[in-house]
Amino acid sequence: MKGSRNEWSGEPDCEHSKPDKKGCARPKPGEAAGGCAFDGAQITLLPIADAAHLIHGPIGCLGNSWESRGSLSSGPDLSRFGFTTDLSEQDIVMGGEQKLRGAISDIAVRYHPPAIFVYSTCVTALTGEDMGRACQEAEREHGIPVIPVHSPGFAGSKNWGNRLAGEALFEHVISKGSGTPLTEEEAAQPSVNLIGEYNIAGEQWDIEELLNKAGIRILSRITGDGRFGDIGKARFADVNMVVCSRALVTLARRMEETYRIPYFEGSFYGARETGFSLRQLAFLIGGDELDRKVSRLIRNEEEALTHDLLPLRKKLRGKRAVLYTGGVKSWSMITALQELGIQVVGVGTNKSTDEDISRIKERVGLDADLIPEGGAARILKTVRERKADLMIAGGRNLYVSMKEQIPFLDINQERHKAYAGYVGMRRLAADLVAALEHPVWNLVRRPAPWEGARANGTDR
Repeated sequence: MKGSRNEWSGEPDCEHSKPDKKGCARPKPGEAAGGCAFDGAQITLLPIADAAHLIHGPIGCLGNSWESRGSLSSGPDLSRFGFTTDLSEQDIVMGGEQKLRGAISDIAVRYHPPAIFVYSTCVTALTGEDMGRACQEAEREHGIPVIPVHSPGFAGSKNWGNRLAGEALFEHVISKGSGTPLTEEEAAQPSVNLIGEYNIAGEQWDIEELLNKAGIRILSRITGDGRFGDIGKARFADVNMVVCSRALVTLARRMEETYRIPYFEGSFYGARETGFSLRQLAFLIGGDELDRKVSRLIRNEEEALTHDLLPLRKKLRGKRAVLYTGGVKSWSMITALQELGIQVVGVGTNKSTDEDISRIKERVGLDADLIPEGGAARILKTVRERKADLMIAGGRNLYVSMKEQIPFLDINQERHKAYAGYVGMRRLAADLVAALEHPVWNLVRRPAPWEGARANGTDR
């Protein structure tokens, strides 16, 4: 990839490049423990379902991270295959480039993928493997794109890996125009690229159905349920929507500079955020007819949603929740909960950017505790002090809530329910009510039989 780390850390559209800051912080020893750059690159690129993904490194780099997110595919499943060069100690000493070429050749001959992504790891970066040259030679030999992703874990955080993956997509896929040209019919329809939407639990399918009602087509999915050829068409879109925080902002900014495609950051969590995103798409694409169509769609969907949520809102009104997540969900999910009548009394900010935090404060004011770090102990402290009725967090906190007898809803990338859009809002409300009213809480909060016996003076 072109450029240096200093150039990328000075991203002009990143909040860390404001006048009072000097670009993204350099990684510190141990910083990658919560997700490294290699992990971040995989998160971004693995949802490209029809491509092959090859890890050039020891088996542990593959086994510890593969399929850790709930990104779904509507068709191909080649990305689910765990390809690795499985470097041994001897390969590390003698060099693993020959093994890499053999692995690429085997994948190309056996599976015939439209492209192969090859990921570097800490080991291959430290031993000085010329992965770029090996990929170029393999590309000429097999006649398919073989794309190097230079994202060793020690390069930085997970978000930094997202950005490195975006650079690989721009340089090797989008700018080379790997996709077929648009037909006249495709070119005539308003289109959007969804950037940073990973189709967790199938959320993108609900979003796509909603956009189709508005007459807007998703041209490229970057990268949830993505197809390599479609991503190559991304330069023809009318607008880019950055869905997942600011990790892929460099990709959106470079496409704006190179292809004059405007972009904005939006969310589909909650009726208000969904309506804003639809209106922003209509505004950037332009046209009175599209604007009227979007306004009519929002009005109809919100009226139907209000009617459907009425009985659920009665059960949720006045409940108090602690929300512990990150990125776009850290602020957009607050809006969704408030629309259901739930008061958010605590919000996790450990994975949120400064801009995310400012949006959190706009929504909760001084009524909520911000939880920058501390893990389960800090979350429980907030739950007890603020008398929260439920915890909304990632799966790793599930057993904490069970031990403490706190109703829980999984909101992170491992979940199996889609909560985006108006349809997702209905699911969210129903699942929150189910979590609060689950019969197990009445059972576990009863005194044990022997405790009741002592209270009645009949203990033997």
